[in-house]
Amino acid sequence: MSQTNHRTGSVFRVDKFVVPAQARDEILSKARMTHELLRQQEGFVQDFLLEQFSGPGEFNIVTVVEWESQAAVDKVVPIVKAAHERIAFSAQETIARLGVKADIANYQRVPEV
Repeated sequence: MSQTNHRTGSVFRVDKFVVPAQARDEILSKARMTHELLRQQEGFVQDFLLEQFSGPGEFNIVTVVEWESQAAVDKVVPIVKAAHERIAFSAQETIARLGVKADIANYQRVPEV
């Protein structure tokens, strides 16, 4: 499917989580908090917080953020790190404490042929 509004340099941050039921509210709360900050940053395009409602997939919470470019991603990383440090939030500690499995990576569009 072709769309003319594709940004050729976009970078997509995709975070996939296996979240136990008892950890759901805390994980979604932290994701919402972080995404509020991300939406205010230069180079932000759009984001999605997704929750699985059917199917056999392993990951039940997925977040996606589209950035204009890798340069935008590089600028936002220290901003998020500093904001999390100010409130003593560690994503790694939270994931470990709650028994969440995470798969986190950056993606780009596959070129059309």
